[in-house]
Amino acid sequence: MELRQLEYFVAVAEEQNFTRAAERVHISQSGVSAQIRRLEEELGAELFDRSSRTATLTVAGKAALEHARTALAATGALAQAVGEVTGLIRGRLTVGMVVGCTITPLFDALAAFHRAHPGVEIALLEDNSDRLVQAVRAGAVDLALVGTAATTPEGLEAFTLISERLVVVVPAGHPLAVADRVTLRDLGGYPVICMPPGTGLRTVLDQACAGQGLRPAIALEAGAADAVADLAARGLGVAVLSASMADSYRDRLTARTIEDVEIPALLSLVWRDTRSPALRELLLRCRRAFAAPMAGGGTVAPVDGGA
Repeated sequence: MELRQLEYFVAVAEEQNFTRAAERVHISQSGVSAQIRRLEEELGAELFDRSSRTATLTVAGKAALEHARTALAATGALAQAVGEVTGLIRGRLTVGMVVGCTITPLFDALAAFHRAHPGVEIALLEDNSDRLVQAVRAGAVDLALVGTAATTPEGLEAFTLISERLVVVVPAGHPLAVADRVTLRDLGGYPVICMPPGTGLRTVLDQACAGQGLRPAIALEAGAADAVADLAARGLGVAVLSASMADSYRDRLTARTIEDVEIPALLSLVWRDTRSPALRELLLRCRRAFAAPMAGGGTVAPVDGGA
């Protein structure tokens, strides 16, 4: 008795037709019929009543069907169990992250995974968020840390780490630093310093502006929050960052929430599927790492603001 014979038997029983069953298992109808005949000879009983166009189970066939399904399910479970073990013994995971990221929980998760599964090679690459999302969709990257304006990018799964408001960052004494409230339209009177297109933060800003029919004067672009803040500190324009990013520069810059930008800036882990046992294990360790408090009581915050 062979597993393929049981597979063909179940297919015919469920399709009630040898032709449809053959299409389902991707072999010829004669091949299906021959294998089921051999199975019947081995069992010593006919499994199907072939007297009509519909393949109907005999009493013996009905008795055999659930056992055949159980045998096939057990075989599948066996293959899955072995695959999960070998997938955590050897393999490769490609992890992407936004440029300039220094989020220590991600590094902690990678280190813990490597210690537990040294046979799985980890590749780490940096890029902007749009390209990383595309790479995850294409299967070139297994897991990526990205900035985004969407809770779950289309076609992917996501785990949101940070959700926060956009702020304008200016030197002390700047008119916006002492304004009663700051709106997106208020930025129109100044050159704007922000991150380039393709970054999560810029996507939020562009969507908010488009929603109000505004076109801010983007004077300077930089991919790292430090650069954006330094340019603003030198009076070259007003910077747009996320709240947690701006907090790093509170000793020399004033951050004001942009009141009418309700789209949050998100920092998320994204992936396409979890068929890989190694990816499932890494995701588990990421969730644990990001759930744990950071040393010194700090919060999870990227230096580049979800590029």
